[in-house]
Amino acid sequence: MKKAIIPALLTPFKNRKIDEDALRALVEYSIRKGVSGFYVCGSTGEAFMLRADDRKHIVEIVADQVKKRVDIIVQIGSIGTDLAVDLGRHALGVEGVSGLSSIPPYYYKFTGEEILHYYLDLAEELGTPMIPYNFPRLSGVTLTPDFISKLIEEKAIAGLKFTSENFYDLEKIKLSYPDLTVYNGLDEMYISGLAMGADGAIGSTFNFMADKFIRISDFFEEGRIEEARRLQSEANQVIEALFGVRCFMAAQKYMLDLIGIPFGDPQRPFMPLNGEEKSFLKKRCESLLAR
Repeated sequence: MKKAIIPALLTPFKNRKIDEDALRALVEYSIRKGVSGFYVCGSTGEAFMLRADDRKHIVEIVADQVKKRVDIIVQIGSIGTDLAVDLGRHALGVEGVSGLSSIPPYYYKFTGEEILHYYLDLAEELGTPMIPYNFPRLSGVTLTPDFISKLIEEKAIAGLKFTSENFYDLEKIKLSYPDLTVYNGLDEMYISGLAMGADGAIGSTFNFMADKFIRISDFFEEGRIEEARRLQSEANQVIEALFGVRCFMAAQKYMLDLIGIPFGDPQRPFMPLNGEEKSFLKKRCESLLAR
């Protein structure tokens, strides 16, 4: 089965407003590259820094541009259930949206039972199973295999975005539930996720190098592991450079500037890149992106 490569869409801004033209251009660019869909309003999209109305507007723009050509998964996660439900109801009313995802509620160190009921309430009130977003590094919450089992027992889960280095847990989940779609979430470890059973990936750097990850998938499926590893290494050289400047978010947007889609600066308090950082990234990454 073809492995899904789904960009976690960045959000372009011009004068701190959503740049609709740039967003539409990125959607078209990505579809031409062969992506399987889009993950909208995730952490890469700076969703947790945006007003609810802005998050809804982004979904509407993307769906209008996609026109059902590929899947759209909308991340509706919030610190509170009611806002997530509101975002979910809106998303389900937008033609072309095919799935809902959510980070677990964060900051207040909710109990496991509270987080479980967060997902159960979303599934019940929205009438559709969720795609939980497991990102312990930023959320502070680990969605364990036992937790995923409880959601499966309640028929409240449609898939899993697995952004964690714990591939042992990924393997346990896939061995127990082989029909559950699990998306790898760490771009720099995509080939590792494939080796442990991932069905594809949702990734931030897919905004500007999806073709590399599509080829990694193809090589892996064909048993051409060394070629897959070579491409993963190329992608990781880009990722390492992005982490070499002070703002990873701004660095990713600059990668789109290099391919001709101006994405502006991230929302405050993220820092924009200076000229020296842009020169460093251009020198390190431009040739790698062209391969």
